Amino acid sequence: MPNLFDPIHIGDLDLANRLVMAPLTRNRAGQNQVPTDLMVTYYEQRANPATGAGLIVSEATQISPQGQGYLDTPGIYSAEQVAGWRKVTDAVHAQGGKIVVQLWHVGRISHTSLQPGGAAPLAPSAIQANTKTFTAKGFEPVSAPRALTLEELPGIVDQYRRAARNAITAGFDGVEVHGANGYLLDQFLRDGSNHRTDAYGGSIQNRARLLIEVMQAVVDEIGAKRTAIRISPVTPSNDAHDSNPQALFNHVAEQLDKLQLLYVHVIEGETGGKRDIAPFDYEALHHRVHAPWMVNNGYSLALADDVLNQGGADLVAFGRPFIGNPDLGRRLRDGVTLNALNPATLYGGGAAGYTDYPAMS
Repeated sequence: MPNLFDPIHIGDLDLANRLVMAPLTRNRAGQNQVPTDLMVTYYEQRANPATGAGLIVSEATQISPQGQGYLDTPGIYSAEQVAGWRKVTDAVHAQGGKIVVQLWHVGRISHTSLQPGGAAPLAPSAIQANTKTFTAKGFEPVSAPRALTLEELPGIVDQYRRAARNAITAGFDGVEVHGANGYLLDQFLRDGSNHRTDAYGGSIQNRARLLIEVMQAVVDEIGAKRTAIRISPVTPSNDAHDSNPQALFNHVAEQLDKLQLLYVHVIEGETGGKRDIAPFDYEALHHRVHAPWMVNNGYSLALADDVLNQGGADLVAFGRPFIGNPDLGRRLRDGVTLNALNPATLYGGGAAGYTDYPAMS
């Protein structure tokens, strides 16, 4: 039976192990949301599969200026950003690693200070989320959004398509569409944030329409073997809630299965919190999808090996442990104590708490 350090082939990728570095927002992009040389070092440190991840999923990366919701997060919609990301992917590949970019539109989880011209954030419906975001002033309540018009939605789909093409130009091995954690695509999915009465609201089929259109557009642009998605059925993150998440995500899984994706990445429980926050049958989703299955949230080495051995997953993603441990794979394999995480340096800043965590000698 497989364990975390066994190789696996998914899509067009041969991965040296099944340990995935989950997407981690660190707010260290430079001017014009361009990846910096410090970001190159950060990813390079974690890229060698002998000591780190078999696959890295980049921090969430906005597909357009309107898609930004947090201070100093990178984009992938300009030539300058693509060139910055190319330095990252070249460094990762030089270490023998693989990396996909997570494509992001935050929707209503934004602030007018981060939007072009100080405009209201975009959302499926004009419903303000009960949450905060990270701005130049620190953490502030998100701004009231405006509802996207029906005529604007094809443009949103096209932004994802163009961002996927830019990702391949930047040297990424694929893309992971962010359909989780209460951001734009997840907002359309859930009846708590989507009160539309047109073809993108109401029924489960209608609420899932934009996500499926985005996934189809990305698959058509770069191929299914380079296209993945992340979902979070029951997380309350960013005021995400739905009256019937099991039925909703069963339908989403059935639609995703038709696309034969690179993988499906599932956050079990509350993102970064309780795994058992709400009852949910994840195996019901897994049985509906034949693509490689990636699980995430609060996994230890023992729990990871257990789910792999039982066939409950093909890949296991670790998030915060990778922040303080660039050589997390080696530490887990050798049973070495992990570096302590400094919460004060998680978001924004420079090298401190970013690239200065020590690897084992």
